Amino acid sequence: MEREMEMKQSKFKRICVFCGSSSGKKSSYREATTELGRELVSRNIDLVYGGGSIGLMGLISQAVFDGGRHVLGVIPKTLMPREITGETVGEVKAVADMHQRKAEMARQSDAFIALPGGYGTLEELLEVITWAQLGIHDKPVGLLNVDGYYNSLLSFIDKAVEEGFISPTARHIIVSAPTAKELVKKMEEYEPQHERVASKLSWETEQLGYPAKCEISR
Repeated sequence: MEREMEMKQSKFKRICVFCGSSSGKKSSYREATTELGRELVSRNIDLVYGGGSIGLMGLISQAVFDGGRHVLGVIPKTLMPREITGETVGEVKAVADMHQRKAEMARQSDAFIALPGGYGTLEELLEVITWAQLGIHDKPVGLLNVDGYYNSLLSFIDKAVEEGFISPTARHIIVSAPTAKELVKKMEEYEPQHERVASKLSWETEQLGYPAKCEISR
């Protein structure tokens, strides 16, 4: 019993999940999303996400909510009408725009995971990777690479390393795995290897608009 309880302990209190507002064509995307939700619940981790109840966003929020964990949906006011995003479960935090949405999700979270998604998911993912590279945060960034969905992206990043546009140490910012259980485990073991470019505090206050007392980094 003690061993089981020990396995359920996590260094993360809240994880931000980026994912599609569509469900994708493969059932494996939906299954992996529900599996991730259950994995978070099993480790007593709360969810931060972009709000709404459609697509994979709806699946992950419902799975975590049904498991009894707290769900925080951060959504711009212009996207709040139900006909656009559906009805968000759990707590809803309305923000002014997309930039504030990303900053608030980052501030609220201890780590980030990207499920399969489209332009919006990629934009959110690459921004938090860039923030890590710059030294704004040192939180783990994970890719749930369902059925090799992100293989092409990882190959592109490896090509950028090969061509000298991304440093080999910065390549290690991204943690990837094919299953939720393996991914969260690898993220628990993550240790930053890259050099920070900018002062964490100056970027929080000047670029993200946080007062000095706020913490976006661990």
